[in-house]
Amino acid sequence: MHRILVFNSKGGSGKSTIATNLAGYFASRGRSTALLDYDPQGSAMRWLSQRPKDKPKIYGIAAFKNRMDLTRSWQLHIPSQADWVIIDAPAGVTGFRLADYVQRVDTIIIPVLPSPIDIHAAANFIKDLLLVGKSRQFGTNIAVVANRVKENTRVYKQLRRFLASLELPYVATFRESQNYIRAAEQGLSIHELIKPRATASCEQWNPLLAWLEVMPQRRFNEPLHNIFPLWAKG
Repeated sequence: MHRILVFNSKGGSGKSTIATNLAGYFASRGRSTALLDYDPQGSAMRWLSQRPKDKPKIYGIAAFKNRMDLTRSWQLHIPSQADWVIIDAPAGVTGFRLADYVQRVDTIIIPVLPSPIDIHAAANFIKDLLLVGKSRQFGTNIAVVANRVKENTRVYKQLRRFLASLELPYVATFRESQNYIRAAEQGLSIHELIKPRATASCEQWNPLLAWLEVMPQRRFNEPLHNIFPLWAKG
């Protein structure tokens, strides 16, 4: 089981888009996939509710909800056979919650948008992730991706310089495309859209997908149903 957290403290960075497209991709490749939505906006669960019945199933957990008819542990239970667990984190996570997230996943993907505000916010978030979250101490794999970019713009060049300056892998660039909207409306990943319309968008994911496949997994002692116990109690 490989646990991937899509994470950025700033809202609007495209976390849910990255998370749902990862989940759709792995499911379409025959991998048992779970999708946990900790974001109170519930975007990942809305996407999953639109998914066609004839498409490979994705096990969804609305982790942002506290259900009265279930214990928290049962609500967050992940099937033991899951190969990939994709987690859409909420915005604004800081302090001890940050460290709690970091130490309980294998890999963190940080999407960054091409705007001065997003670049500044990402710089602060990554600093906290490395210092407060102690990601290197826990051995968590971390990579950044440029999201919703328009090439040949000044701000995109600024974003590329910023990402290249980080001591973290910069593994993919996702260009702005209507394919993401078309896919989201149908509960699909762009890899499940009819080709060749989405071919160029799909190819942009190849470096990230290849990087994920070779990333090491860690051994966890806590139960699978209790990925973020400290946050869940809050």
